Amino acid sequence: MKKLIFTLIFLIISIPLFAGAWTMAKGHSYTRISMNYYYAHEEFADGGHREDFPWNGKYKDYNVGVYEEYGITDRITVLTSFYYKKIQKEDDFVKETTYGFSDIDLGLKVNILKGKKGVFSVQGLIKIPEAYDKHDTLPLGNGQYDFELRGLMGISLWPYIPGYMNLELGYRWRNNAPADELRYLIEFGTNITKNFYGRIKLDGILGMRNGKVQKDLSGNPTLSYNYDLGKLDITFGYKITKIISLEFEYTPEIYGKNTSAGATYTFAICITY
Repeated sequence: MKKLIFTLIFLIISIPLFAGAWTMAKGHSYTRISMNYYYAHEEFADGGHREDFPWNGKYKDYNVGVYEEYGITDRITVLTSFYYKKIQKEDDFVKETTYGFSDIDLGLKVNILKGKKGVFSVQGLIKIPEAYDKHDTLPLGNGQYDFELRGLMGISLWPYIPGYMNLELGYRWRNNAPADELRYLIEFGTNITKNFYGRIKLDGILGMRNGKVQKDLSGNPTLSYNYDLGKLDITFGYKITKIISLEFEYTPEIYGKNTSAGATYTFAICITY
């Protein structure tokens, strides 16, 4: 019995609680370098059903992303993320390609409450659109600043299972024409063995329909001024050492309105130091 208890405690401690509501310890960091491939040949129509892109259209996004968290104190973590992309859209009549950096996120996460069963944090974020030209034929972003405030709750599922749950709810103010967004996330993670772990999450966006226009006409089907989107993120990871992990991720877009309907395939290297 004691051996079982100590095993479960070890699994709980070793679960990667670097994301979500948990903040990094002072002076420690978490870096995730991901290689991603997104493909779509369909879109979610205004009624929520799937439709093929016109003229046998296809959209592809090859990108490398960096996500970083760093603990300023035990309760305050600064975070950032950015992507370098090659996006491509083609149909029976035209083929367009754009390279470059997309939007850059900068944020601050502050732990408000911390107990044996979980934590509650607040996160502020700004999206910066200065790394690309929004007037490109196939742009890498809408070209507007976003500001977000989010509440995050992390819950330990011990002693029932060696795992955790993360709940998030936020509001994103989108500057100029686009509609604001209500953002929500439900995540569950657990260790499968000593070295293998997994997590699954529903990551959703609900457009507030307060934008000036309904649809972005830039040519990039992932950009929309008023849209809903729900993604199911399924991840399996393997810990090579206490510091380095490898992750494989599949993220299909399962529901939405006024945006593309595709899936992302990801391989990532995670470094916790």
